[in-house]
Amino acid sequence: MLIEIIIFLFLGTCAGIITGLMPGIHINLVGALLVSASASFLFFISPIPLIVFITSMAITHTFLDFIPSVFLGCPDSDAVLSVLPGHELLKEGKGHAAVMLTAYGGLVAVMLTVLLAFPIIFIVEKVYPLVQKFIPYILIGVSLIMIFSERKKFSSIVVYALTGILGYIILNMHALNEPLLPLLTGLFGASNLLLSIKTKTKIPKQTLEKERTDMKKPILSSLIASPLCGFLPGLGSGQAAILGNTISKTDKRGFLVLLGATNVLVMSFSFISLYAISKTRTGAAAAIHGLIGTVSGNVLALILFIVLISGIISFFLAEKLSAFFSGKINKINYTKLSLITLFILVVVVFLISGFLGFFAFIIATFTGIYCISLGVRRTGMMGCLLLPTIIIYLTM
Repeated sequence: MLIEIIIFLFLGTCAGIITGLMPGIHINLVGALLVSASASFLFFISPIPLIVFITSMAITHTFLDFIPSVFLGCPDSDAVLSVLPGHELLKEGKGHAAVMLTAYGGLVAVMLTVLLAFPIIFIVEKVYPLVQKFIPYILIGVSLIMIFSERKKFSSIVVYALTGILGYIILNMHALNEPLLPLLTGLFGASNLLLSIKTKTKIPKQTLEKERTDMKKPILSSLIASPLCGFLPGLGSGQAAILGNTISKTDKRGFLVLLGATNVLVMSFSFISLYAISKTRTGAAAAIHGLIGTVSGNVLALILFIVLISGIISFFLAEKLSAFFSGKINKINYTKLSLITLFILVVVVFLISGFLGFFAFIIATFTGIYCISLGVRRTGMMGCLLLPTIIIYLTM
């Protein structure tokens, strides 16, 4: 069994590298495919190695999906907010530093997950029924703070409302596969790429210097916000990051640490919630639930061990791969690279979400460009997830 665990840890890490670096490919999609084929797999292998594969893939993905977000401007749904400060640092020649800030946040989050897992289980079992009632009001408060902290308050309201309505429409298209893909890829990815192409963005030579920032505030904020999004439906790492930044305002470097920690914590807490309250909050947790149903204490201990090991491995992978991309990015034509990346995104959206998804992608892209032109922070476009979530909770 130990040899099988090592083999599937390696295979899961390799799969996480692919899903993390490939624009538009998410672990939720891979997890769904794995569950659909699990009946065949289970004839030949026990569920435990598959759980190791899913866990290691998920954690590796959460570390590496910041690389295409920073260097290419094409975010995964979990790393969508990193486009904002990450791309700014890339233009300053500090793309590697941006990725490493997220990696440091992720590494600390892995350690905290293992240390705090069992106390959190006890707290969740007691607090979960109470907190669920207040989630829409918490999100309304976060939304109001986001809107009225902007200098251009009317523009901020327009951005939040416009993206919120768009998000509600797209997420309720029941005939649309993977609605988050065209929605977030259009709003945050394609819009950013098109603007880079229009302005003929030139990427300066990148340095491998590391940036220093105070990690205490962003880590603490992510630790407070992430459990809400790891345990409750409709909330993801994007909302957790917004909530965490609302709890404690930080600069763009601290925000990247916050994002890295939040991604890992939301993913890790989803495994804990599967054990504590039998709820799936991520595609990876849903895949594990599909394989074995109820998670025992021994299985959770194994999952936490894999989270720790794969997290440490992923930190060094992020460092090496980011350094590699840093050495290459300024040697290529960024406009051509943006065009190629945009083409890949279009193909991925069309193949996964179909013609309807492609139409939603086009609308989301032009909405994103318009919202950026209004001159407010792009975090306001997270209304595309916040407003639909609020509506769902208020109408439950």
